[in-house]
This record gives sequence, C-alpha cells and structure tokens, in this order.
Amino acid sequence: MLIVHIILWLLFIYLAAGTIYLFVIAIAGRFGSLPVFTTATKKNKIAVIIPSYKEDAIIVDTATKARMHGYEQHNFEVLVAADKLQPATVAALRAIPVQVLELDVNMKSRSVNAALQYLDGKGFDIAVILDADNIMGEGCLEKINDAYNKGYKALQCHRTAKNQQTPVALLDGMSEEININLFRRGPAVMNISAAPIGSGMAFEFGLLKEIFSTQHILNNPGEDREIDLHLMKKGIAMQFIDGAYVYDEKVASAAVFEKQRVRWLEAQVNHVRRFFDDDLKDTPKTAVYYNKFYQNLLLPRLLYIMVFGIFGVLAIASLIWGWAFMQPAAIIWLIVIGIYILTLIISIPSKFYQLATLKAIAQVPALMISMLKALLRIKKGRKEFLHTPKTFTNE
Repeated sequence: MLIVHIILWLLFIYLAAGTIYLFVIAIAGRFGSLPVFTTATKKNKIAVIIPSYKEDAIIVDTATKARMHGYEQHNFEVLVAADKLQPATVAALRAIPVQVLELDVNMKSRSVNAALQYLDGKGFDIAVILDADNIMGEGCLEKINDAYNKGYKALQCHRTAKNQQTPVALLDGMSEEININLFRRGPAVMNISAAPIGSGMAFEFGLLKEIFSTQHILNNPGEDREIDLHLMKKGIAMQFIDGAYVYDEKVASAAVFEKQRVRWLEAQVNHVRRFFDDDLKDTPKTAVYYNKFYQNLLLPRLLYIMVFGIFGVLAIASLIWGWAFMQPAAIIWLIVIGIYILTLIISIPSKFYQLATLKAIAQVPALMISMLKALLRIKKGRKEFLHTPKTFTNE
C-alpha cells in the first residue's frame, strides 16, 4: 500500500503542478492585455510562402485568396512551394498568377527552405508561412506589417477554425482556441514569448532563412517546435497578434485526428530530447527557457481529461464509500480537477457555448481512444511527414 500511496502522490504532484501552471496562464490570457499596434505608413515587402504537399484539392483556392488579400499588391508576393502537385494544379496556380516552385522533398521544412533560398535577394523584409488550407482574414498582412514596424521579428497570428461541419471539427476548433489562450496569448501577455503554431506565422525574412537553413529543422517534421527552440536560443520573443486571423481547416474525422496526433506527439517527445542536445547546452537559462521546457512536459489535453476523469470517479467513490487508498485526500483531487475544468472554461471563447458543442462532446470518448492509439504509433526519429489531407473551401 505504501508504494501505491507514493505513486499516487507523485502523479498528483505532476498533475497539480501542470494544472496550476495552466490556470495562471489562462487567467493572464483571458484578462490581460496585448500591445496595440497603430497603422504604419511604411509598407514592408512581404513574401507569403505556402508549402503544399499533395494538396491538389485545396491549394488553388488558398493561393487565389492569398493573392487577392487586401495589402498593397506591389508590396507582397505569393509563392507556392509545390511538392508533388499534379501538372494541372501547377498550371492553374501559374494562371492566378502566383509564383510556383516545383519540388520533390517530402518535408514541409525543406519546402520552406527551398522557397526562402529562391526568394533570397529579392528585397523581401517579411516572410509569412501559411499552410495549404490557410486563408488570411481581412487586414492580416497589414497587422503583421504594423507589428513588424514596432520591432518584432517573430509574430504568430490568431489561427482559428474555418470549418465546423462535423462534431470532430467543432471540437478541434475549440481545442485550437484553448491552445491560443494557453500557449500564445497568455505567454505573450506575461512576456515569456508565444509559441509558434506552424502556420499563420511571420518573421523577419533573414531570420527565417537562418532558421530554415539548420540541419535540425530540415530533418524534423515538427518544424514549429524547432522554430521555437531557435528563437529561444537567440533570445527573440515571439509576439502574438490577436486580431490577425488566419482561418485553418480542422480535422473532420477521428481517423485523421489520430494521424495528426501521432505527428504532434512525436514532435513533443523529440522536442523534449532536443533540450539536452549539445547545441542547447549554452542557451541562457531564462524564464523563457524554463517555460518552454516545462510546456513540453505537460500531457496532451485529452490525456489530462482522461486521467482526471478516472481519478474524479475514484475520488467521488472514495467520499461515498470511505475508501482509504486515495492520496492525497479525495477532496483535494476534486479541487485540482475543478481548477483544470475552470482553466478550460476560461480559455474557451463564448461562441462555443452552444447546443452543437454539447452534442459534439459525445465524440470525446472516441477521440480519447484515438489519442491512445496515436501514443502506440509514435515512431522515434521519423523523417517522413505524416500527411493529413485538407479539402474544405467553404464554397
């Protein structure tokens, strides 16, 4: 019984520490304030880079809408890094017209690197990375330009769902908004640097070219986490621009959800290992460093919900039947679980408080099973990109 008590205490400390950490950031993100940028008269030259791996179904629509964006037309260019696109798709892209760089590299990071090398020396000040399904909201590039003119070299836009046609897509969109509050808006408010998402990002052109020239990122399917490490090493904080919306297609089925989570879980495991690599040994041990490291030790949200669900039932049963094995006391477990639930409530935008969300929650058990299956599919040192196809155009 002593061993059981020790295990329960260690598990409780781990879960409680993560819960308090997330609760504090949730409050900062929901009630704190971010910098407000005034419209800048200087219009920097922007390259919008869209890496596209076999996304023939969606990329023409994305590139067309990107080219029509309301920034000064002579001050931005759209380039599609076309990895294994069909000839007909390439021809349609060139007719928009946007620039097309045909590739066969099988990795998003390599596509971005090739695009940056191709555009180097053409006078671009800012590089923006979109995914093949991303649509920039009104004024997005203008807001990026305003923040850049205030001296920010790394910027994360507010990525949000463009589709909610299935319960899984609705839940994925809600999860995105929770992540925005906990890992982008909240940290930015607290001046400990927002985390990049992987798309809807903007950087000083030379900085991004430097990042995507490193071997660590060229061999890593989780390029957003490698960007995060590089910024940390250089002492560059990523700013979050709340009003610069980038609409992103959310996964619509449990099967695609599982495949996507395999990729994310592998990236998280590899990212934790990276903190112990030689190139990070001399990184200043600042608040940003410890915050980034701790973020990667947290359980994925569905696993938190699953574990807390199990212990919530056990705690209630202990109170009813007087079971003595719970350590610490059942009421303490329930308090921590309540704080975690409050953290999620604080982070969920009001638009999700609707009947459709309640119906979608019925899908959570199936998604938990998908997450457990994803854990079993983790592959150490994966080099190939796990592709999750996108098709939603909202037309």
